Amino acid sequence: MSGRTIFVPCDAAALSVGADAVAAAITGEAARRQVDIRVVRNGTRGLLWLEPLVEVETAQGRVAYGPVAAEDVPGLFEGGFLDGADHALGHGPTEEIPYFARQVRLTFARCGVIDPLSIDDFKAHGGFAGLAKALAMEPAEIIAQVTESGLRGRGGAGFPTGIKWQTVAGAEGEQKYVCCNADEGDSGTFTDRMIMEGDPMIVIEGMIIAGIATGATQGLIYLRSEYPHAIATMKRAIDLAADAGYLGEDVAGSGRAFSLEVRVGAGSYICGEETAMLESLEGRRGVIRAKPPLPALEGLFAKPTVVNNVLSLAAVPFILDQGGKAYAAHGMPFTGHPALPTGRQHRARRPHRIALRDHPWRLDRGVRRRHHFRPPGAGGPGGRASRRLSAPRVVRPKARLRGFRRGPAPGGGGQGRALIPAPSPIPSGARSSPSRHEAYGRWKLPTP
Repeated sequence: MSGRTIFVPCDAAALSVGADAVAAAITGEAARRQVDIRVVRNGTRGLLWLEPLVEVETAQGRVAYGPVAAEDVPGLFEGGFLDGADHALGHGPTEEIPYFARQVRLTFARCGVIDPLSIDDFKAHGGFAGLAKALAMEPAEIIAQVTESGLRGRGGAGFPTGIKWQTVAGAEGEQKYVCCNADEGDSGTFTDRMIMEGDPMIVIEGMIIAGIATGATQGLIYLRSEYPHAIATMKRAIDLAADAGYLGEDVAGSGRAFSLEVRVGAGSYICGEETAMLESLEGRRGVIRAKPPLPALEGLFAKPTVVNNVLSLAAVPFILDQGGKAYAAHGMPFTGHPALPTGRQHRARRPHRIALRDHPWRLDRGVRRRHHFRPPGAGGPGGRASRRLSAPRVVRPKARLRGFRRGPAPGGGGQGRALIPAPSPIPSGARSSPSRHEAYGRWKLPTP
């Protein structure tokens, strides 16, 4: 049992339900039993209803236990959890939990897996591979890969990232900037926070690549003060990246310069809009600017500026590492992202063009008995709710984002548009459970 590695999340959601106390209890109990362990504070996996989710590294892989309270720790040791033994709080191998087995994670691949403040851990799981390839390419080649990927802004506007980068690259200016808008203002949304607290280096890597592609040498991450843990994690990650030679006057020995810093705002919903954020960064009240000029031409301090959301920038390293076609293959034409975010208590990642019924039943663990499936509002509070569903329907993101007014809106800030076709046939093995609210309907699917 000696030398076991135990993972306890340090994500804000886990901390709010006692993760620090659990980590301290595990360390104390191991010392009392004279057992050699190593506790790693990772990010969240996204199963917030199981937080604090404790994982143990075994010969068969990581085994999950949760939700764990400090008073449960002695019982876990007695039950042999260091060897991955069965327990009332056990869920078996983490990757085999149905919630994970049905997901495809690209941007979130390292969240909950690595120590967010370990450069070595980040690199061991593919970190900085995209940057290494970008440094061997010409700026135009980098932009071509981003354009080919179909990546769009994930903050709400859905503007093609490649076109924005091309505009900044072609703009004249002695100084150019890359601004990451991390002002996550929608109620109940936390994807940006999850990445920044669980895998901050991927944001840094994406911003460095953006700087190399556009000629920008200064980056700023705009965070709201309500995210103290994300602020602390990002600041520490920037210091570690600089110490490792990935930030500064000579990025990874390439002779190219890029520096990065965190700027904290007071927390204003309107600062999620790019020009309002720029106003705040310049020390003024966050108010939307009139356009033109566009920020790509006259942005921060009237200089050419790339403004992208956390998710957009975090997707860039995969694109440069695996290629634009590989990223595009996970999505639908014009959607600009391979995943449809779901869930009130967690964040699930699935490719586009999936059956809508998979969301509540196969990702969200179904609907409680005597409850109805209300019209979904895909994309968070800023998304658009679909009409009431009386049968399983397939969400097919529309080929173009304009001119369509019905259906759910997948994607950040409601930027997506989706077409809901006629009801698909009842899945094999499904049983209808009629109710007086026939418009909602209830469908019971067999366990896969």
